[in-house]
Amino acid sequence: MNHDIFMSRLIRTAGFVAKWLFVGTMCIFTLYPVIYAVIGSFKTNAELTLGGSFLPAEWQFQNYVYAFQKLDFGRYIANSVTLALLTVLFSVLTASMAAYVMARRTFPGKQVLNVCYLCSMFVSIGSVSLYPLYKLLSAVGLNSSMVGLALLLTGGQAANIFLITGFVRSVPRELDEAATIDGAGTFRIFWQIIVPAIKPILGVVALFSFRHAWNEFVSVQVFSMSNPNLKTLSVAVASLRYSANAAAEWHIMAAGASIALLPILIVYLFANRQFIAGLTAGAVKG
Repeated sequence: MNHDIFMSRLIRTAGFVAKWLFVGTMCIFTLYPVIYAVIGSFKTNAELTLGGSFLPAEWQFQNYVYAFQKLDFGRYIANSVTLALLTVLFSVLTASMAAYVMARRTFPGKQVLNVCYLCSMFVSIGSVSLYPLYKLLSAVGLNSSMVGLALLLTGGQAANIFLITGFVRSVPRELDEAATIDGAGTFRIFWQIIVPAIKPILGVVALFSFRHAWNEFVSVQVFSMSNPNLKTLSVAVASLRYSANAAAEWHIMAAGASIALLPILIVYLFANRQFIAGLTAGAVKG
């Protein structure tokens, strides 16, 4: 009997230790690049590229001064915020409407569409789609506008649609039927019944969309070639890598990258409660 109790406690302890070792390892791999970039932003370029101690021998605060002098951070931050907010707006609207239709309506080809959405979650064509998308937006005159770029980043929302669909299905259909009896149409049911009931997951989708738009580099880089005014902070920071004489300045780019981290961290701090509430509600309802 004592042996069984001992083995049970040993297994629980081993599981506890293994769990926290895994969590700690994931935290190290996730946070180390960020910490390294922030610490590196206070080093000299030679110290950063040639290696040495983890902490700088002398803290180079002037790296941030030079980065601000070299880039118009105000304009690029404004572009990034504009693009992120437009992407959030388009993503939440389109994903929630599509999820409502998938959860509440039956139509020919619904299963085929579901399979296509599912496949798009696991098959990525990456940058291959940029050229046809650029031609498509050029045809409608949106290739050099922030709205067109936001529409580009809004595409491919299969994961968001599946997330919201699960929440919509958890809303009792009796509410729809009662609203229909009272004379409400499809859009009124959607806006006044479904949307308030799924606000937690909409907050999660909004945060994911904001992060995706804020960090996007390749698409913005390609589309800003025809209109440099579209450049966002992520693209502008990359230009800090080289000085006027084409010498690599990794310490300045690290300073710019550290500055670019602040807005998204602030957004997460303010949206953290909504984000956790959305995931928790999904776990309870699922």
